Amino acid sequence: MVTTFKAFRIHETGGKISAGFEALTLDALTPGEVVIDVQFSDINYKDALAATGTGKILRRYPLVGGIDLAGAVRSSADARFAPGDAVLVTGGGLSEAFDGGYAEVARVAAESVIPMPAGLDAFRAMALGTAGFTAALAIHRMERNGQTPGRGPIVVTGATGGVGSLAIDMLSVRGYEVIAVSGKPESIDYLKSLGASKIVARGDFSLGTRPLEATRYAGAIDSVGGDMLAGLTRQIDFWGNIASVGLAGGADLKTTVLPFILRGVNLLGINSSATPRAERLEVWHRIATDLAPRHLSRIAHRTIPFAELPGAFQAYIDGKVVGRTVVKIGSQP
Repeated sequence: MVTTFKAFRIHETGGKISAGFEALTLDALTPGEVVIDVQFSDINYKDALAATGTGKILRRYPLVGGIDLAGAVRSSADARFAPGDAVLVTGGGLSEAFDGGYAEVARVAAESVIPMPAGLDAFRAMALGTAGFTAALAIHRMERNGQTPGRGPIVVTGATGGVGSLAIDMLSVRGYEVIAVSGKPESIDYLKSLGASKIVARGDFSLGTRPLEATRYAGAIDSVGGDMLAGLTRQIDFWGNIASVGLAGGADLKTTVLPFILRGVNLLGINSSATPRAERLEVWHRIATDLAPRHLSRIAHRTIPFAELPGAFQAYIDGKVVGRTVVKIGSQP
């Protein structure tokens, strides 16, 4: 008997994007060694871009949306996984080249599947999701490059977003002084509650115009790009690191080589989707241990049923979302 399941699928017809719920069978999904009964997913800005057609995310159509998922293995052709195993998947080409996590059943490549770290479950894994992994990967790479709390404050831009919120929490856990930059003045108390010691309104944040400005920060995690990222390069102290995680403010970068060759500033590109498996496993271990956020319930304060997913994307496009949204998809044990 052929069993169908519910999935949120994205189509392109005549250059126009349409998306909605469909009943699919396993044979309709892109190939993979591991079949997962999905329990939870989440919403990232990238998911909203893909579902609304605001951004060109998918490389093929149709595809099931959702770049993240967590659940239990139903079957596996890879010996590393057995039925019933608790697992998660973030990135790995989901909802870009392969069917994603907005479905009651997913079929994915074994290399992209992460055993659920001790201390996490499907809900908490998706409360973190790609946003949490990106924030942790940024800190992980900065610290590999010599970043320490004793060297001075870290500035976090796009602070009320998922990556920014979790980065503030994780940095605070590690003992860093955190300066948050945000365009949402109503979120000052929220950001302070996560561990930010100072909040700067986006319009008041000085970018400077000279190739090198006075040093103000030991490092930065930037999700804005454009002029914001260029301004940060001018102000980071000697041997500091800037982790570039997004481009909400633009893809152009107009700066000079002087911060890099005179101050030794490091610009680290953070690609959470294509992170090698060994490093992905290491970062998820840190997320469950020394980078575990203390205020995850405050950050991921919205849980919606699968049926409400289509109506949730526009708020992300409009820049009205603070924190994280978890999507409850299947049943939990």
